[in-house]
Amino acid sequence: MSVAVSLLCNVFYMIVFPNCKINLGLHVTNRRADGFHDLETVFYPLSVNDALEVISPGTLQFGSSGIAVPGNAHDNLCLKAFHLLQKDFPTLPRVNIHLHKHIPIGAGLGGGSADAAFMLQLLNNKSQLGLSEAQLIDYAAQLGSDCPFFIANKPCYATGRGEVLEPITLDLSGYSFLLVHPGIHVSTSWAFKQLTPQLPAYALREKIQLPVAAWKGVISNDFEEPVFQAHPVLAGIKEKMYMGGAVYATMSGSGSAVVGIFPKNKIADILWDASYRVFKIR
Repeated sequence: MSVAVSLLCNVFYMIVFPNCKINLGLHVTNRRADGFHDLETVFYPLSVNDALEVISPGTLQFGSSGIAVPGNAHDNLCLKAFHLLQKDFPTLPRVNIHLHKHIPIGAGLGGGSADAAFMLQLLNNKSQLGLSEAQLIDYAAQLGSDCPFFIANKPCYATGRGEVLEPITLDLSGYSFLLVHPGIHVSTSWAFKQLTPQLPAYALREKIQLPVAAWKGVISNDFEEPVFQAHPVLAGIKEKMYMGGAVYATMSGSGSAVVGIFPKNKIADILWDASYRVFKIR
């Protein structure tokens, strides 16, 4: 009976919808000996989603649709997530994976990290691996600095490389969000090279507790200055959001998506370039 149950749980079809994140404040505080950087930020989940379809048993194939996914399919983080678990669970059955990409790539929204984290969770649940959230976070940290957040997938104050997570109370359901991506790709490695790490005067953990209307000029993203200098159009997008009534606006991560927080259901009707990808989250 136990063998039959084990085999049955490895036959499945499932589709999940990995969501994106935004950074509310981002400070690069130290360059580490391992070449990475320490930072502090607040991650907040938003409902702009990819669609991840997994079928078992399969032949370990990966396909995609929607936004073109750059690079070799064999290097996709979803496949890397599978191989990472398979090292410790050799009997993990092969699967077929299809990813419909909707979250803009290279935009500071963590879409690839979300896909990988959701893949870990799906395999854990459907193959009954019995991994705890803490164990999944450890696996996720091996795939990328943003990946652990998507295991928790709730507002978190993050330090270290972004993998040290502290859940915080931050409810923005009383606001609407406008997310604009102009199609500009910002190299993360280039962006880090533009910064001189330093500790902020006050920890972001304290500043995020201020009323949202008080965030402007107080909660900042270290990457904005060099990225806006290289791509002035991004500064223009942020300014348009403020002119349109945003209570707070910021670039997410190292860019290039810009997010504005508006009073509930009062997102300004702003005319954007037709090539921009615009998301309204009410």
